[in-house]
Amino acid sequence: MSNAAYITRSSVCLPNPPVENDQVETILGQVGERPSRARRMVQRSNGIRRRHYVIDPATGRPNYTNASLTATAIRGLAGEGFALEDMACLVCGTSNPDQLLPSHAVMVHGELGVPVCEVVATAGVCLSGATALKYGWMSVISGCARNAVVTGSEVASLVLLAQNYAVEPLNGAQILEESSELAFERDFLRWMLSDGAGALLVEPAPRRGLNLRVEWIDIFSYAHALPACMYMGAEKQSDGALRGWMDYSSCEREANSVFTLKQDVRLLNEAVIEYTLVKPLQRIMEQRSLSAEHVDWLLPHMSSEYFRAPGVAALARVGLPIPQERWFTNLERVGNVGSASIYIMLDELLRSGKLQEGQHLLCVVPESGRFTSGFIYLTATAHA
Repeated sequence: MSNAAYITRSSVCLPNPPVENDQVETILGQVGERPSRARRMVQRSNGIRRRHYVIDPATGRPNYTNASLTATAIRGLAGEGFALEDMACLVCGTSNPDQLLPSHAVMVHGELGVPVCEVVATAGVCLSGATALKYGWMSVISGCARNAVVTGSEVASLVLLAQNYAVEPLNGAQILEESSELAFERDFLRWMLSDGAGALLVEPAPRRGLNLRVEWIDIFSYAHALPACMYMGAEKQSDGALRGWMDYSSCEREANSVFTLKQDVRLLNEAVIEYTLVKPLQRIMEQRSLSAEHVDWLLPHMSSEYFRAPGVAALARVGLPIPQERWFTNLERVGNVGSASIYIMLDELLRSGKLQEGQHLLCVVPESGRFTSGFIYLTATAHA
């Protein structure tokens, strides 16, 4: 059994040129007769200026699948003593695989075409990338795998295309959701999410250069306390329960709209800070004696700049007042990439020259699906 595991390599794939705010509706398509009234308001609030989509702006067609996007990120790990053929364990997390079956991870393995290895997929929303890292880390420190390649990836743009916000009644005539405008819970996410993939190599010993030793990874679920907040393939009933897609017959008007991505914005605003930051951090601080002095860099996966001020207040409230000059985020430049966001942040920080030997990183990955969160604590380790 190894006493430690290190992130020794990182790689990212951000597809196609960056998309500016005013280009988003052109690429995703307009729903209804008028441009979205919510777009500018949401974009002002979330602070995102650029994002990436797998949709080729010249053709309007995707030039990556989720599996090929992830495989491209993984290929960036190869070189300087590590070949993809050496991969022992592959763990892939995503919110939106290309298909229900087979799993996303085996499709990525197929894209890579490398020899036999252990392959695992982790499901969920933003947290699926963090749980992929935890599985890979545990595999290495337990001695079950000599190395692990872990990933987070998203192709949200394909879900957000205007064509997906239409329903077909029995007479075959296509009617756009809400007649000419989307309900805010559906429209909101069209301006929030983006595409990308990140990959990390986890090994039992550091490589030359700057590595990240994984100290601990803690995952928390508060699904017992709250209903679903972000969901797809289901509709929320008046009592808060979800009615899944298999409950809908093909002749029901709601059948197609079930597959749009939805966010209960009221519940999000009421609960996300308390249940994905405050409550779990209180447990961590008690169990692990964590203090602000033990955190040189905070990497918060924020879906929106709207949550920065509440996040600052929450950290102060729990006794972990990490100054914002020690925060690192790239939300403005790459957008909210869900499960891939923490991978993309780590890769950028590692390459930035800002990270120094011995510094400690706390990565915070909240997920509003049904209020879960992950916390990853790392130490920067230089190796000759």
